[in-house]
Amino acid sequence: MNRVALIAALPGELKPLVRGWEHRRRNGIDLWRRTEGRSEWVAACAGAGSEAAARAFDEARLTGPFAMVYSIGLAGALRTGLSAGSVHSVSTVIDTATHERFAAGGARPPGALAPSAFCLLTHPRVADRAEKERLEAAFGGDLVDMEAAEIARQAAAQGIEFHCLKGVSDELTDRLPDLNRFITRAGHFQLARFAVFAALRPVTWPALIRLGRNSHRASAALAQHLRDRLSSESGPGTTGSTSEYD
Repeated sequence: MNRVALIAALPGELKPLVRGWEHRRRNGIDLWRRTEGRSEWVAACAGAGSEAAARAFDEARLTGPFAMVYSIGLAGALRTGLSAGSVHSVSTVIDTATHERFAAGGARPPGALAPSAFCLLTHPRVADRAEKERLEAAFGGDLVDMEAAEIARQAAAQGIEFHCLKGVSDELTDRLPDLNRFITRAGHFQLARFAVFAALRPVTWPALIRLGRNSHRASAALAQHLRDRLSSESGPGTTGSTSEYD
């Protein structure tokens, strides 16, 4: 059995992919599981940031050992030309806090995205435009997220093959309100508090509507690429099913 883990930050990033999968919430972490042919996939999310990513990784491993892990989800563009809703396979991940570099990739079956030289930066905070420009100047990256470096670090420690696939939720020129104030130390997004904040500031509505639309497009595109990978790894003549947790 080929077991693969998918680690994201928030349920919305996984929703288009895991529709119909078995779902459980354990230790404050959302887990989904599906088997198809010779493959079994476990998806997990615990919130934004490195600590939440580590918790999701550990919880996924409790379902059994896996051969490879994907860091998936949304990322911000650090340069022009990366359109919102597009999906990119990452070859290098850099932790901006420690300057550690991690390789991503490995063998890709038919139907998967071709290897690229895309570099993803993992940063402790949601980056606005000024921060994106500073990060690009310092590290030369293409995309920025908050989790991938920790997943890469955990995978390296366990000898697990690491992959990274990201969808662009916001372009370099997008101007968003400060979202960091609504993310708790545990990595949870305070949606109710943010809704009140946004409702009282109509000037933010166009940017937030655009962010929501682009995030939906990116998550749907990610799901399609991952479905293609699942089908190619499972082989012909197989049917999918959910499976019970051990």
